Amino acid sequence: MTPFLSEDFLLQTAAARRLYHDYAEGMPIFDYHCHLPVEDIAADRIFPNLTRIWLNGDHYKWRAMRANGVDERLVTGDADDWEKFAAWAATVPKTLRNPLYHWTHLELKRYFDITDRLLDPASAREIYDHGNALLQTPEFSTRAIIARMNLKVVCTTDDPVDNLEHHRTLQEDPAFRVKVLPAFRPDKATAVEDPVVYNHYVDKLSAVSGVPIDDYDDLLAALKARHDFFHQMGCRLSDHGLERPYAAEFRPDDIVRIFAKVRRNESATPLENDQFKTAVLLELARMDADRDWTQQFHFGALRNTNSRALRELGPDTGYDSIGDWPMAAPLARFLDRLASEDRLTRTILYVLNPGDNDVIATMIGNFQDGSVPGKIQFGSGWWFNDQKDGMQRQINALSNMGLLSRFVGMLTDSRSFLSYPRHEYFRRVLCNLLGTDMENGELPHDFDLVGEMVRDICYRNAENYFGIVVDWHGPHPHGPHGLRQNHRRTPSGAAAWMAFSGRRRLSPRSQRRQDAQRDTAQRQRPAPLVVGLAKGNRTLQQGRAVCHPGLFRLEADLPRTARRGPKNRENRLPAWLFRAAAKTPGRSPGSLHAAGAAAQPAGNTRIAGRRPCR
Repeated sequence: MTPFLSEDFLLQTAAARRLYHDYAEGMPIFDYHCHLPVEDIAADRIFPNLTRIWLNGDHYKWRAMRANGVDERLVTGDADDWEKFAAWAATVPKTLRNPLYHWTHLELKRYFDITDRLLDPASAREIYDHGNALLQTPEFSTRAIIARMNLKVVCTTDDPVDNLEHHRTLQEDPAFRVKVLPAFRPDKATAVEDPVVYNHYVDKLSAVSGVPIDDYDDLLAALKARHDFFHQMGCRLSDHGLERPYAAEFRPDDIVRIFAKVRRNESATPLENDQFKTAVLLELARMDADRDWTQQFHFGALRNTNSRALRELGPDTGYDSIGDWPMAAPLARFLDRLASEDRLTRTILYVLNPGDNDVIATMIGNFQDGSVPGKIQFGSGWWFNDQKDGMQRQINALSNMGLLSRFVGMLTDSRSFLSYPRHEYFRRVLCNLLGTDMENGELPHDFDLVGEMVRDICYRNAENYFGIVVDWHGPHPHGPHGLRQNHRRTPSGAAAWMAFSGRRRLSPRSQRRQDAQRDTAQRQRPAPLVVGLAKGNRTLQQGRAVCHPGLFRLEADLPRTARRGPKNRENRLPAWLFRAAAKTPGRSPGSLHAAGAAAQPAGNTRIAGRRPCR
């Protein structure tokens, strides 16, 4: 019998276990969409107890507690923190076969090293006291938790009116190495259903942007000003939470009239609502394309369905469900409108209704244009689908109708600092699917081939796709945020990228296998020549670097002029990342030192050599 939550949890074959432990387990995390409160990260908050860090704001737990007959006072009411935790502990044994049971014990194991007991009423007090004691130590501040879980990038969710002061605090702190970047979430700018609420928001947008908003053009100017500000602050992603895709037909004067009507506190008709949303979403998508951002669309949430709960508790308190709106035709029209203008940027589509999985898996293929690998993505299982079955269905649909190998992988979409084991959960599910296929003869028994795809999905695809450079020590040639500054992406997707280990402690078995692979490679392979590029007065150098299989990889292409014309020709920069074993103090980040490296003539010159190791 397999023990519960062992180190081989969810890994049902030998191939799955090897894929996970040797390829997936140690990869860093690129969390490109979450709802973590950035003010808590900036303040490096210490939570007073488990209830505050683990239960507050967690809709999954709240829904389970209500279903278990727990009074609302113990869920979101005025009960004290211990009473709420005890109510949750009494609910946990009733969550068998719900993903909450897995997540709860995986989080207790990874953060608090609780492996010898399950959470239930008998163990609640001991676990509560043990967790509370640990939470008061420096190792459990918000920043320490993030660093411990091997995060490299965290993209929060931020309204255009946010001043991003906490992001600035984090960016100005050289001691904190994790990039915490904003993501642009302009949902309220399209929400004209309630004119009073909408006009209050528009007034606030006007104040923070410095743009008086008297007409529709002013609204777009204010949004553009905030979009530019977010870009300056390192933002490279937008996000939209929508019931469904919007693609209504409209004329420009229709939108001017609708906006003026709403500003007079008059309600828009359903058709006018659809037209307005369509128009503003198209303009926002064009802004994203011009700035070379990635846009995300979350479709299918039927929100705040319980009117009594909405009145008493407010929105977003756990009364949402899966919706079933039409998806294919309006989404195709929306994407086609942008593609026909050559303004369709990198796009990730998420659906809450699993019945739409095949629709999205086929839709993304309609708008791939060869400019970026996996340019249009089918996003990971979201919300009610970020569990084993939902992850498998999304992976299988993408595998059958697209390229799983180009998938940018998992995100947390969470408000909890203890939710990062969900990445481990996803990686175990992924490795189990692939390992089972290998054992069944449906995939080659080639761990270099399949294992490298696993590493790509776990981390490297996201790093390459979003163009956010991570783990760089010192100034970076791509700008203060480690971000590429050109507005259009090169056709190859990224001129250069480097995947590194960032590994947590390995199991003894995995460490022995890794050491053996390294020793064999060092005996059999010559050290690769490093390709260099010099431009202007920069000196081009050539040298050798130690090659560590699976831990060091460098690929390079010459930067290319943007597709839309030569206007960026003079702004092109050599896109190099050098993280070599030999570094010399005082060298610039763009140079690689090696003993005996000979200086080469300056100019736009490329020296070819062997590629580094796979």
